[in-house]
Amino acid sequence: MRHPVFLSVALLGSLGLAACNQPRSNAEVQRAIKSVNVIDESNLSDIMLTVGDPNEAVAYFQKASAENPDRLDLKRGYAKSLIRAGQTAQGVSAWDQVVAHPEASLDDRVSLADALIRANDWTRAEAELNKIPPTHETYERYRLEAMVADSKKNWKKADSFYEIAAGLTTKPAGVLNNWGFSKLSRKEYGAAEKLFTQALTFDPTLFTAKNNLVMARGAQRKYDMPVIEMSQTERAELLYTLGLTAVKQGDINVGKGLLQNAIDTHPQHFEAAVRSLDALES
Repeated sequence: MRHPVFLSVALLGSLGLAACNQPRSNAEVQRAIKSVNVIDESNLSDIMLTVGDPNEAVAYFQKASAENPDRLDLKRGYAKSLIRAGQTAQGVSAWDQVVAHPEASLDDRVSLADALIRANDWTRAEAELNKIPPTHETYERYRLEAMVADSKKNWKKADSFYEIAAGLTTKPAGVLNNWGFSKLSRKEYGAAEKLFTQALTFDPTLFTAKNNLVMARGAQRKYDMPVIEMSQTERAELLYTLGLTAVKQGDINVGKGLLQNAIDTHPQHFEAAVRSLDALES
């Protein structure tokens, strides 16, 4: 990726060469420089929203949008950075301002609904999603629709939306994991197990899906470890989860054995497992 400063130098250099060939008005020069600055800002905005420190991104976009109140892209960046920094309430307010802008898009309203869900305002999130026409078929929209349906225990609609969302992305691990957890909450353990396994085929590093998979298997009294990629630490943590699941099922001796296995497997002292085993022994 080219650094913004190098791009500025290159463009300003070409501007200087052009100036040697023909005279330019001061207004033209200022417009050209401003266009270069916009390119630089765009690159910096992308960096701030991906690899930059979340709180630094908030400060950057807050200052930039205050200096350029008509720039919708900066308002949008400010709203995104607030959500990324975990400042959910402020993020909702920022997305409200974005959506109120005359040039706001349907994706902006989807982002507002996402912020509202994070703020646990499910009623308003559903209302915002209902304002979006059915022709706007995106992964994010249907992922949120599925979550709202889940919250209302409208399982048929939730399953339909989860399936649509999974088909609209090349990286469905997250939504498959969410769908699996929905099945887990309904005590449909076999279906949940299949979805968690499917999620891990797309992202073998997704530990949440690994942990959920172990819980789904344990709920079916499958106490052997699944054949999935895992580090030694992950294996110990999954054994711990499986042990607790066994205890919950009433299989106390099996649970004790799994907890001891977790302690023996962990490369360091596994305090949580030790406490749980001590509690069972006493």
